[in-house]
Amino acid sequence: MEQISEIRRTLQPYLNWHGARIGFLALFLVALFRVKTVNLQELSLGFMGSAQSASHYKRLQRFFRQFELDYYEVARLVVGLMEIPQPWVLSIDRTNWQYGDCVFNILMLGVVHQGVAFPLLWVMLDKAGNSNQGERIDLLDEFVSLFPTVEVAYITGDREFLGHLWVDYLHNTRHLPLRLRIRHSEKLYDGRRQLTAKVLFSHLQIGQHSRLRQRRRLWGHWLYVAALRLEAGDLLVVVSDAKPNESIRDYGQRWGIETLFGCFKTRGFCLESTHLQAPERLSRMIALLSIALCWGRCIIGI
Repeated sequence: MEQISEIRRTLQPYLNWHGARIGFLALFLVALFRVKTVNLQELSLGFMGSAQSASHYKRLQRFFRQFELDYYEVARLVVGLMEIPQPWVLSIDRTNWQYGDCVFNILMLGVVHQGVAFPLLWVMLDKAGNSNQGERIDLLDEFVSLFPTVEVAYITGDREFLGHLWVDYLHNTRHLPLRLRIRHSEKLYDGRRQLTAKVLFSHLQIGQHSRLRQRRRLWGHWLYVAALRLEAGDLLVVVSDAKPNESIRDYGQRWGIETLFGCFKTRGFCLESTHLQAPERLSRMIALLSIALCWGRCIIGI
């Protein structure tokens, strides 16, 4: 029970929850690290105490069905518990899976720290496939509202996170530096003609990288362009609005969010094994997994 008390003492300053709820969260975290799955029936077997597993199962069901979470509070807990220094590197990405006929599709924004993107905000997309520019802009608006004074080094995103409105929002509206991967088929304009990134960097051999000396116009903006030929032969093309010599390396920080998804899914808490289908209930699970990730990293050192 000493472990439960330690969790309660650690989390209480960040959560305006009733003591019983903090106690439940502590039991949940211990059970989660015991059974390593979010399946509620299996989780109930990992709970400490004299109560029957059936009672724990019902308690879990009630929490995910009824408890109103303040997700901004959870985001502030993540930042406070991990003591993430500024300036922040943000990574935006999407994870999805399917259970029966139900498709789960989550757009997430995290802050990269020690190789992992710790979750700040997310949205449960009510569709399959890519996010759109409006959904991303809404998510970043929430971030700026929640952390108005935080200095951001840059935001990274893969080839899904493209488009005129999106880049205009980052560049002009929010003044957030960007490091975005683009498709090698994108046409880049130099003031005289348009050529695709594939053509401009066709000379690169595997392992070689290069950048264009002058900015190129893309989606209505003049951006720096750099590229790296990957081992598989694919071309990694990154656009940035500053520090072009560092853009490929900076973009590498994006992989922190892939590490996060691995921790949440098959290599960690087996998120795909959840039977929760209602978006709000699944969002509560994501919040608890975010707290679990922080506790595991900063308290027990995994």
